[in-house]
Amino acid sequence: MRQIFQPRIGGLILGVAFMMTGTANADALKNEIAPTGKLRVAIGISAAGGAYWSRKTENGYAGVPVELGKAMADQLGLPVEYVPFPNSGQITDAAAKGAWDVSFLPEDAERAKKISFGPIYEVAEATYIVKAGSTIKDYASLDQPGVNVAAVNNTTTMRGAVAHLKNAKVTGYQTFDEIFNLLKDGKIDAFALSRDQLNALAKKIPGTRVLDETFKQTITAVAVPLNHPLSLQYASKFLTDAKTNGLLRKAFDDNGLKDTPLPTK
Repeated sequence: MRQIFQPRIGGLILGVAFMMTGTANADALKNEIAPTGKLRVAIGISAAGGAYWSRKTENGYAGVPVELGKAMADQLGLPVEYVPFPNSGQITDAAAKGAWDVSFLPEDAERAKKISFGPIYEVAEATYIVKAGSTIKDYASLDQPGVNVAAVNNTTTMRGAVAHLKNAKVTGYQTFDEIFNLLKDGKIDAFALSRDQLNALAKKIPGTRVLDETFKQTITAVAVPLNHPLSLQYASKFLTDAKTNGLLRKAFDDNGLKDTPLPTK
């Protein structure tokens, strides 16, 4: 009897230990990724569209990051809270202030000094749109003294445009909407942004033209504040799974991106 009973007790103790370890790990993750008891998802607000930008609606917010953030919160068993910003640069700077827990942002080396990135969920081409009536036909005619190029301030696209253009002047503005109005009124010569977003913009401002060339690829990825290793590990697995379980495809399709391919990496 003794020989049979002891292994059963040992197995029970081991099972309880595993359960306690799993609970402790889950609690540690929640304490790190959601210190306020809510999953605070930082989102960029604009009418620009695409896989990064979100928009305000009558019932809250909509966009790819909105859907992904809600799904992540549901998986964690937490309420979601969206924290809106006018651009990705402000989201990046707010990470050190503890203003948000997870986001979905364009990535570059400069930004990676301030936040930690997980897997990529979109790869986009960056180029320029020129104002109606412009004689600019290509990058060579764009990159000339006296040409004024706008970009959303402190973004990966703006840094790319500054590095790309040697003679034209690149000026940063806080919001997409501000640049939209400047372009519509002919007060700037060009606007640097992702090609898909500029193609949509060209339909709204007759006479504008998107240049054929590409000056950089913009990659957008899940992100968490620095020194949040459990959060990064969890967010990375969540995004990796979202690529294969249909969640990311559905988020793209729901937000007008049915023709946008998912990244393979």
